Amino acid sequence: MEGTGPSPAQRRAATELINEARASSVRLIDSLTRLWDGIVEASALTANDDEHDPEGATVAYERAQLRDVLKQARADLDDLDQAAQRVLTDEYWVCERCGGPISAARLTARPATRICITCAASKVAG
Repeated sequence: MEGTGPSPAQRRAATELINEARASSVRLIDSLTRLWDGIVEASALTANDDEHDPEGATVAYERAQLRDVLKQARADLDDLDQAAQRVLTDEYWVCERCGGPISAARLTARPATRICITCAASKVAG
């Protein structure tokens, strides 16, 4: 978006997209937090030795998995908040790596992205 910068309509669309993704992330975090609280509460009420449970995964393993998903959801929310700030400074549409434009299709698919598809592909390949 070199030169004149994004139009007011582009700013509104980007802000709306980020806000929708942010609301979805908040709902996910709330749901995961309730699930986490339930697991913690349930494990406080029982004294099971789940390390040798023949039924499969241990409660500790499931708790670790949930903790990691919750951590990633919170990081995604932080990324969306940073994306909202980049809209305000016109940096949202500019690749951090090469300085080129980030396509509207990529921003629609990944509202918190900081790099264009070319740089993302080279990151995966390299």
